[in-house]
Amino acid sequence: MPYLHHTKFLILATTTAMLTACGALPERNTWLVQAHSRYDAARADPQVSSLAGNELNAAQAAIARADQAAQDRRGEAEINHLAYLATQRTTLAVDAASGRAADARVSAAAAQRDQTRLAMRTSEADEAQRKLDMARQANERQGTALAAADAQSARDSAALQARDARVRALENEKATLAAAPPVKPTVVTLGDTLFATGKARLGDGGTQQIDKLAALLKRNLSSQAVVEGHTDDVGDPSANQRLSQERANAVVAVLVAQGISRDRLSAHGYGSTRPTASNATAAGRQMNRRVEVTFESSEQPARPDQAGMAR
Repeated sequence: MPYLHHTKFLILATTTAMLTACGALPERNTWLVQAHSRYDAARADPQVSSLAGNELNAAQAAIARADQAAQDRRGEAEINHLAYLATQRTTLAVDAASGRAADARVSAAAAQRDQTRLAMRTSEADEAQRKLDMARQANERQGTALAAADAQSARDSAALQARDARVRALENEKATLAAAPPVKPTVVTLGDTLFATGKARLGDGGTQQIDKLAALLKRNLSSQAVVEGHTDDVGDPSANQRLSQERANAVVAVLVAQGISRDRLSAHGYGSTRPTASNATAAGRQMNRRVEVTFESSEQPARPDQAGMAR
């Protein structure tokens, strides 16, 4: 385009120089003046110059031919015809630019419309996906809640069944206990060989036997033990009573040392007041010198198997 403008400038400069050399310019042709005016206006329009460059170049060439005819002093009819053609070329350039601008606007509008539709479809698709995700999450939460409710119901049912089973077991046990004869207390007798004559201190053998009593109490946690000391009738009765109490206390002390609660134990000394045999014989007196441990419980514990313990 700059090249064409430069060419036109050279043509006009040459024409002006030739007219100046020939003397005063003749009166300009009206049609040619209008053609120049129309062309100059079109060339100054950015829309025409940018969108109809080829058509504008053709109009410029037509004006140059009309100018050349005027310079050659050809007939007025020919000059008017060439000026008319130049004007028509300019009109074609203007119309082409207008049409192309309109097409560009239509294309831009269509592109904008398509972009808007795409954005709307994208937004609608995003919204649909969001609602779908929300529905899926709600279903998952509902499923989780139902599963938790089912699990809790199963636990509650199991707990109820276990409770019913315990109640039935207790009722059966109660009925069994009611029908069974009373349980007699278990009595373990420790002979006088556990202690030295006239003493309340346990020997090594006695401690081992009481360890077995402690194990028995640990296996029967509901049992309580009553420890009773007894003597024969030899000697002062008050001394015998005191000795029997001290021996009962000694047995209780060893049981406590073995971890048996003192609340489960009691100690009593009866001296010679409760003999089990006649004190007239040595054998009878030996049987009377004893410590009895009575186990009191709703369940009868197994008797310890040990030497030196007798009923």
